[in-house]
Amino acid sequence: MARKFIGRKFGAIHRSRELAVQFLYSLDVCPEQDFAQSLELFLNIDDVTQNDTPEVKARCRKLAGEVYSRKNEIDAVLIRVVTGWRPKRMLSVDRTILRLMVMEGFMLKTLPVKSAIAEATNLADSFGTKDSTRFVNGVMHNIAKFFEDEEKDEQETNPPE
Repeated sequence: MARKFIGRKFGAIHRSRELAVQFLYSLDVCPEQDFAQSLELFLNIDDVTQNDTPEVKARCRKLAGEVYSRKNEIDAVLIRVVTGWRPKRMLSVDRTILRLMVMEGFMLKTLPVKSAIAEATNLADSFGTKDSTRFVNGVMHNIAKFFEDEEKDEQETNPPE
């Protein structure tokens, strides 16, 4: 019984990420949209979200809001780890997935690193091109190394007393 509950819970979390990717992608393609108004419109389109629970929609709102408000900070990380590919040169869907998973896995730390990488590659497989999964996987591994190195540097600079 508990297994089904866990499966449903993780399915709902994954669904909220899918919705966040779809919404953030649309915002990335048409940046002149009003964030709040567009998000509410998106989450109330019957053929897209009619079967989604209020909890899934609320989580999507939170994720999209976090990514949107910290986009420049996230892109600064991407610039440091992706050699030769500025965020603007990446495919919009790949960039959107990377932004979401950097936020959730490394800035908010709401899921383990391996889970963030796996979820990013799953999303890339669902929404990206045939090369997206490999690209996103490689970038996510570079991001994990970047944050690991940053944490080591911080510990060396500020050792516990």
